Amino acid sequence: MTNRRNLLASSAGSLVLCLMGSRVAAALKLPAGDNDVFVVVDVQNCFVPGGSLAVMGGDEIVPLVNRLAKRFRHVVLTQDWHTADHVSFASQHPGKKPFDTVALPYGTQLLWPDHCVQGTEGAMLHKGLDIPHAELILRKGYRRDVDSYSAFVEADKKTQTGLGGYLKQRGIKRVFFAGLATDFCVAWSALDARRQGFEAFVIEDACRGIDTQGSLAKAWTDMGSVGVQRIQSSDLL
Repeated sequence: MTNRRNLLASSAGSLVLCLMGSRVAAALKLPAGDNDVFVVVDVQNCFVPGGSLAVMGGDEIVPLVNRLAKRFRHVVLTQDWHTADHVSFASQHPGKKPFDTVALPYGTQLLWPDHCVQGTEGAMLHKGLDIPHAELILRKGYRRDVDSYSAFVEADKKTQTGLGGYLKQRGIKRVFFAGLATDFCVAWSALDARRQGFEAFVIEDACRGIDTQGSLAKAWTDMGSVGVQRIQSSDLL
């Protein structure tokens, strides 16, 4: 009889803990409100398998990005938009190959394969994206002589894209990022969001990284050091 009472008490306790855990988990969900924006970074043909600068698994995030976008009233899409002779292309530097570096007036530039050239199929947004309520498509990297990973500031750290002002004028406080690639355009965008006074969240499973020479680990460390929050899609869905 005593064992039975103990078993019932234990079962009841487990049930209470389970229910409490569910409530805590629900309370920890991050609701998307009028002061939040979802920024989808560079989900373009060049960055998915088959593209000239393919990110492994880049196409896998598209259905999740579509689901996440439905949680937000405000959505911005970014689009790499380079000239054919862009300074970041290895093809413009004799003797250099992709992932080499060169010194430019604004600092060290990592060189890339030609990608996202203005007006080409590779520069188009992935056809699987289904976000008709997106309010802005921001093109970046269109100045020949300076690269632009960040959605906020070009690589010279001076030239603004205008996104920060746009978001502030609309009362946005929190920016949630997904897209390609985690360790470059997503990370640089999140870092600059923090520098411009926004709360920043990177949805890890809605991104994919390139990870060249330890770049992915460094990006997470850099983002964490300035208060960028690393979350999962389950925190929102």
